[in-house]
Amino acid sequence: MTSRSHISAILFACLLLRIHRTDGQDDPTPWPDRFHAVLYMNSTTTGRLQITDLWYDWPAGRNVNLIQKQLGPRLHDVEWDNGTSYYYTLGDDGPTCETMYFGVGVPRPDFMAGEAKYLGRVHTDGFLCHLWEKLEFIWYYEDVITGRPVRWDFYDGITSHVMAFEVGPTLDRSEWQAPAYCFNGDSEGRRHRSHSKGEMLVYELRRRLSRLSYNS
Repeated sequence: MTSRSHISAILFACLLLRIHRTDGQDDPTPWPDRFHAVLYMNSTTTGRLQITDLWYDWPAGRNVNLIQKQLGPRLHDVEWDNGTSYYYTLGDDGPTCETMYFGVGVPRPDFMAGEAKYLGRVHTDGFLCHLWEKLEFIWYYEDVITGRPVRWDFYDGITSHVMAFEVGPTLDRSEWQAPAYCFNGDSEGRRHRSHSKGEMLVYELRRRLSRLSYNS
């Protein structure tokens, strides 16, 4: 009886821990150190659409967004942990390149930790999700069953829907190594390009969350 009581107590404790987690009292599940995600992105204010291949590589200090805007050129957005980001196009879409310095690095895997407010469970994109809001800037949806991100929204109406999510793969060097014309000052290959709302959101997100969630 003592042994059975002990086992029952352990099982009950495990159940309580599980209930605590699924009730969403904790922070969102940290991102894997390396993953690839396909994002369908929509601006609810402008109606513009894009598909983004997100390649997150925390050990390498690198985050890459391969951005395909609707009927537009393919843009490489390569972000480094030293705060430098390169925005460039290749081949028939280029060459263009712009370098930006944000002053903060790649978001940590636990970038939602700290000051994230839990808003409960909601259904979105066909999934039952935990929902958090942070700094009145980002709303983050996580699948209750798997802990994977399903969606995140920014305050200005840009929504990102996670269409695919795979842990572990890395991006080929040819896709993240900025071309020579990003560094040689060639005016023909280094045309000025105005900042998009998405790029300014990246800057604002980094700035707002840097105190808690980013490498310096």
